[in-house]
Amino acid sequence: MSHGRFIPPDYTRGDEGTVGGYAAVHGRAAALEGKDGLSYSLEVLTDETGDLARPYGAYLVFLQWRRMGEQGIAGHLETDFLAYGQGAHEALAQVAATPLADCQRLLDALVAARDGDSGRRWFDVMREEGE
Repeated sequence: MSHGRFIPPDYTRGDEGTVGGYAAVHGRAAALEGKDGLSYSLEVLTDETGDLARPYGAYLVFLQWRRMGEQGIAGHLETDFLAYGQGAHEALAQVAATPLADCQRLLDALVAARDGDSGRRWFDVMREEGE
C-alpha cells in the first residue's frame, strides 16, 4: 500500500476557492462534507449533449467515500449539465471556475433529493437504531 505524501500548496496556480483552482493549488481534488455527514470528492466531467448548438456540457460528480472498512468509493452523485461549450474544454473551464461554496449547495441539494430533507446525518441514524 502506498501512502500519500504532503505536497505544499502552490497558491500561484489558481484560486483555491474554485473547483479547478483548488485542484491546481493542492494537486488533488477538493473534498466536501455532505449534509449526510459523509465525505465526498468532486470532479468536473464533460460529455456530448447531442445538441448541435451546444455540443458539450460539463457537470460535477461527487464521489462518496466509504465511512468504514477499506478505503474506497461507496457511490456517487452528479449534477445535470451546469455549462455548455462548442468544445469539451470550454464547458469544463466554465464549471472549473465554480466556487466551492456553490458546490457545497449543489451537493447538499443532491443529498436531500436522494435521502429526503430529514437533516439527519449517518451517525445520528446509527445512534437512533442502536437505542
